[in-house]
Amino acid sequence: MADCLFCRAVLGDLPVHVVASEPAAFAFLDHRPVFKGHVLVVPREHVETLADLPEPEVGPFFEVVRRLAIAVEIGLGAGGTFVATNNRVSQSVPHLHTHVVPRTKGDGLRGFFWPRTKYASDAEAAEYAERIRAVL
Repeated sequence: MADCLFCRAVLGDLPVHVVASEPAAFAFLDHRPVFKGHVLVVPREHVETLADLPEPEVGPFFEVVRRLAIAVEIGLGAGGTFVATNNRVSQSVPHLHTHVVPRTKGDGLRGFFWPRTKYASDAEAAEYAERIRAVL
């Protein structure tokens, strides 16, 4: 879909910091991360919700999500990750996406209040993407 931001990212028409590009999914840094290293994982084909993802693609998609959760922890030295998918409500872009957010004890994230931060520069964002990509 030409007007979908995530479809444009997958096609390379939108500049993003790519973390993984695989047949089942495309992953990139969120430009307004909850914490630095916050990754969005999207299916390559446009689907709006998890229910719209064809059943044979669910397993391969979430295998990429699982591997990214591991890579975020190891690559960033995080204590864990928060992995979440919104369906319609709170879904700012109507394209299925799963958040993989690095967590540390005492990081201040409570419930579903997601304060946002910014990267100091494009170079800093690229460095975070590379640290995660290196573990994959």
